[in-house]
Amino acid sequence: MPILPEKRRTRMRKRLICTTLSILVGGCCLSGTSMAQDASTPILDRGEGAWSSSVLADGLDYPWDIVRDGERLILTEKAGTVVIIEGGNVQRSTLQTSDPLRTEGGAGLLGIALAPDFADSGQAFFYYSYSSGSEPANRIVAARFDGNTWRETAVLVDAIPGHRLYNGGRIAIGPDDHLYVTTGWTENYERPQDLQSLAGKVLRLTLAGGVPEDNPFQGSLVYSFGHRNPQGLAWNAEGELFVSEHGQAALDEINLIAPGANYGWPIISGDETQEGMQPPFVHSGGDTWAPSGIAFAGNELLVTALQGRGLYVLDRQARTLQPVVSLGERVRHVLPVGDDLLLITTNRSPRGQGPSKDRLVRLSAQN
Repeated sequence: MPILPEKRRTRMRKRLICTTLSILVGGCCLSGTSMAQDASTPILDRGEGAWSSSVLADGLDYPWDIVRDGERLILTEKAGTVVIIEGGNVQRSTLQTSDPLRTEGGAGLLGIALAPDFADSGQAFFYYSYSSGSEPANRIVAARFDGNTWRETAVLVDAIPGHRLYNGGRIAIGPDDHLYVTTGWTENYERPQDLQSLAGKVLRLTLAGGVPEDNPFQGSLVYSFGHRNPQGLAWNAEGELFVSEHGQAALDEINLIAPGANYGWPIISGDETQEGMQPPFVHSGGDTWAPSGIAFAGNELLVTALQGRGLYVLDRQARTLQPVVSLGERVRHVLPVGDDLLLITTNRSPRGQGPSKDRLVRLSAQN
């Protein structure tokens, strides 16, 4: 191992305070920026050996999303719990919802987004699965955290068609301060192309649940359509929106989203084209990535892969994904924090049974 300057060693010692939920909990020191800034060497140009990994939390059970509020890391677990890790302490509590969660397969408590004033208001937004009568469904809700309890306060969008596997589920506040949400196709070949259905879409709504006046379809929450099972949302510094989604059999996609555009599912995929439909920005061909969460670190798009079992970075010029690290685990989402990259795993397939045995892992760049 190379000998590092004392300043670098000191900084690493401060950062590498590792923890497990089941055995030992330690503090997680986070810098004040939300993007990985060690840009002297782009992530694309680093080899896998350029990263060291440490476990920040063990004993997680199917975490689906991770966000950050100052020094606090906040994770959702699909069974309905919200986990807060801060300063050596772990707090796990159940989101109190107006209807019981539906948690079979890949359904459950999925995405979370914090309101811009979360530190003062405690307001957040969640995407979760439930049953609407006898039908599987999903909804977008506002909730409030009082320091001890998370409680749903309002249903913003109800009766989004649901499925055991294909629910979408990512939720994020865009640079325009509107809420963006991905929804799954529910294995119904008509819904993704039907503008009257909320399935197989990217939705855009106000933080109060209304339809923004400048949405592409008047009176509709639909922002883009023709999606299969999109699970990642990320914007770059120029405001471009990228979405990751699962293909049917391989042919996974990274899409650059334009308002009102049709991304073709189930009519086209891969290199197929049809007038009025957008081809993917990148697709996996005959390989399967099963991409989930995505995030920008500086101007580089990071993509987590469940089937690909690692973290990838987009080579925009070559229109390919290149591996950053392979963990040998199903990676659900990535959160850039300072010079580091935080990853959560969901190691149980949604088609499987039993505990998921997951971790929160930190990748630190080695100079």
